[in-house]
Amino acid sequence: MTTISAIKKKYLKINPTLNEKSRRIWCATEAIAIGWGGIIKVYKATGVSRPTIQAGIKEISSKRGRPRKKRSSIKTDGRVRKKGGGAKSVLVKNPEILSLIETFIEPGVKGDPERPLLWTNKALRKLAAELQKLGHKVSHSKVGELLKEAGYSLQMNRKEKSGKTAPDRNAQFEHINEQTKAFHRDGDPVISVDTKKKEMIGEFKNGGSEYCKIGEGSSVNDHDFLDKKLGKVAPYGVYDIGKNKGWVNVGISSDTAEFAVNAIRAWWENMGKKDYANATKLMITADCGGSNGNRVRLWKWELQKLANQFALEIHVCHLPPGTSKWNKIEHKMFSYISKNWRAVPLISYEVVVQLIGNTKTTKGLQIQAQIDYREYLKGVEVEDKDFNSIAITKDMFHGEWNYTISPMLAKKD
Repeated sequence: MTTISAIKKKYLKINPTLNEKSRRIWCATEAIAIGWGGIIKVYKATGVSRPTIQAGIKEISSKRGRPRKKRSSIKTDGRVRKKGGGAKSVLVKNPEILSLIETFIEPGVKGDPERPLLWTNKALRKLAAELQKLGHKVSHSKVGELLKEAGYSLQMNRKEKSGKTAPDRNAQFEHINEQTKAFHRDGDPVISVDTKKKEMIGEFKNGGSEYCKIGEGSSVNDHDFLDKKLGKVAPYGVYDIGKNKGWVNVGISSDTAEFAVNAIRAWWENMGKKDYANATKLMITADCGGSNGNRVRLWKWELQKLANQFALEIHVCHLPPGTSKWNKIEHKMFSYISKNWRAVPLISYEVVVQLIGNTKTTKGLQIQAQIDYREYLKGVEVEDKDFNSIAITKDMFHGEWNYTISPMLAKKD
């Protein structure tokens, strides 16, 4: 009687020389030789699955009844399984699964603003469980593979937090996500806004490297002292999340709330009203700090002017404090602008505008830019009576982050 240990000894000796097909045939042959209970014994001795051994037995049995072909007519290409064999890709079976995964992780997506690579804090096993609830047979490891194909990666801890975590931080991201979906369902615009890092104009080194012929690289100043005549520029960006389009006002003055709202005004006049001719409301997502901060009185006062001018109901959702790197405009627009002008000295305003406008991506990003020559004064204060006249409605959920400014139409005589 053949024992499991005897089969195991034979298998360990011959296994290094076997490929997928020959291993299947060897195990099937052993099982047939043992007779009743042979499949179980071979499975326990070798670890080769019972369905594989059964497939090998069927293969041997089918070959026994076939007439033998002449040796000269047999063509071999090294294949160990027939064409089309093996498990089908999950994407072949469920083409929509990748977009479904991205839907689940959308509120928790993060990334370095200078790199288009993304990552997520959603656990793979939880994502797989959500997909399985919807009837998709997919493992957590396969979810990881699909995320990698879509441009996501595992990341180590990063020093991103500033002080204590804001209360309801994740809940605010969920709220912004739901509001965005609702606006897009209604065909209304949702924009992400922010000021890009200020850049010095002149023959200064710009980070990064580009291919060029040896000896033809750009020469720049050996120091980074500000040229007072050329100064700096402050690019304020407006990114249309639904259309994948952007607008940049390149300011040469101060980065103030008035400057920020004028950039939004320029976007609406040049791009927004063309794409959303029937829109009566606008959603803005912005950081909690800077010229568009949630505590900046001038920001809200200037938004009231914008609402009045275009008869738009403006809904504002601020990202929680300390989460500016999660702003959509950082990943979808600013990162590509930085990539496009790397290693190119920003010698003039015109060069800055041209480089921004020439920024493209494989997903169809379009950007327009212009120089804003206006002078914006710092320290402009809004009087109490003006601030109290703003038609602002705070949301029930964190009204300091989420609020609506309604248009106040001029009274007719």
